[in-house]
Amino acid sequence: MKKKVIIVTDGDLMAQRAVETAAKNIGARCISRSAGNPTVLSGEEIVELIKQTPYDPVVVMVDDRGNTHKGDGETAMEYILNSNEVEVMGVIAVASNTNQVRGVKVDISIDKDGNVTYQAVDKDGIPKHNKVLKGDTVDVLNDYDVLVVGVGDPGKMNGCDDVEFGAPIMTKAMEEIIKLYEEKKKN
Repeated sequence: MKKKVIIVTDGDLMAQRAVETAAKNIGARCISRSAGNPTVLSGEEIVELIKQTPYDPVVVMVDDRGNTHKGDGETAMEYILNSNEVEVMGVIAVASNTNQVRGVKVDISIDKDGNVTYQAVDKDGIPKHNKVLKGDTVDVLNDYDVLVVGVGDPGKMNGCDDVEFGAPIMTKAMEEIIKLYEEKKKN
């Protein structure tokens, strides 16, 4: 049986702490070794770690560290998305102040107040007036039919996603991915 995976497109220290906290909150397993700014593991290495994990779902992080072209994070994410050995439930696309990127259309976003919105959000978790989330590690998602949930900067958003409060925005994003994934499987 394939492990179910949630990918988060950020891997700096603040994001790592928020992702680890949120994964614990929902009973998932976070592969902390996938963190890094930029991503240090290859997609193949991340898939191997996912397969070794006794828990399900598994949460991994990928990060391009501001690279507006296809960087290490997007390259690793492509490998995971193309792998026949795991099943990607969805991707939490992280907004950044990156220009010169296409961005990706979100299915939903979680704003800084924890509300579900059908618009994209910016780095601070504030809803935009369109569905395109701009981030340095998201453009490759345009080539895949995968659930995309947008969020602002994990662990930050002016304190709204602080790990001291249980990383509520990242937690809600993971919960929504699981909910929408399960609804899609039923239909």
